[in-house]
Amino acid sequence: MIIANQEQLTDVVVAVMERTPDPRLREIMTSLVKHLHGFVRETRLTEKEWEKAIGSIVRMGQLTNDTHNEVVLMAGSLGLSALVCLLNNGNNGQTETAANLLGPFWRMHSPVTENGGSLLRSPTPGPALFVNAVVVDQKGAPVAGAEVDVWHSSTVGLYEQQDPEQAEMNLRGKFTTDDQGRFWFRSVKPAGYPLPVDGVVGELLKAQHRQHFRPAHLHTLIYKPGLKTLISQVYVSDDPVLDNDPQFGVTRRLVGNFVRHDEPGPTPDVQAPWYSLDYRFVMEEGETRLPRPPIR
Repeated sequence: MIIANQEQLTDVVVAVMERTPDPRLREIMTSLVKHLHGFVRETRLTEKEWEKAIGSIVRMGQLTNDTHNEVVLMAGSLGLSALVCLLNNGNNGQTETAANLLGPFWRMHSPVTENGGSLLRSPTPGPALFVNAVVVDQKGAPVAGAEVDVWHSSTVGLYEQQDPEQAEMNLRGKFTTDDQGRFWFRSVKPAGYPLPVDGVVGELLKAQHRQHFRPAHLHTLIYKPGLKTLISQVYVSDDPVLDNDPQFGVTRRLVGNFVRHDEPGPTPDVQAPWYSLDYRFVMEEGETRLPRPPIR
């Protein structure tokens, strides 16, 4: 159809989208076109702004490689990743959930570690952290035999792939819940870390006068056939940017009570201060699957 004016243009494009055979793809594309066209009209987007936007999208693709994903970083910085997570967990967004973002540093094949073991694969300075956690289903019954992947940054805010001073797989481990759904381990208290700001996301944060540090957190990925794989981050309660996360990942449910202890530790080698964390993970019914590692 030959287009008469800008109002008719949207109707024509929507009509084409509505011929899509797959019903879900048809629904998504029709809605996408309506919202995108509406956004352009609402903001009165100029040709110069459009060219800049296209250039930014191209740059995000060029900046994405085996060790960095600028597109995922941007999705988080716009709150889109957090929104998709919250809408698809917690009874489809109706209740609080322990689900959270996967983050860019998950790796497969973490070292199998016995409950009570340590995540330290090389000397790592920092306050000792003792974690005691339990995994239950939505009815409160313990989930026994679940695989629990755990990983986090060091006390200088670096994951082991980023830091040549850390051993391979340092601060990573894979546990199995016992008959009561429990797993427990020792590590060091993680630190927050800066987002990469040398790309498109950095330019956006700078233009909006936003800080670029993520609050400290502990990652888990819990896998048990018959239940939806639970990806979570438990945030350190005393982190200074807890209420100002540039990735919008912190929810009330995910703030862990990292308790500081100034008395002698539970083992002779633990000096004060040290920390403890007790946390309860709730798994929902749904698809059991492992995600694709964001980077290699």
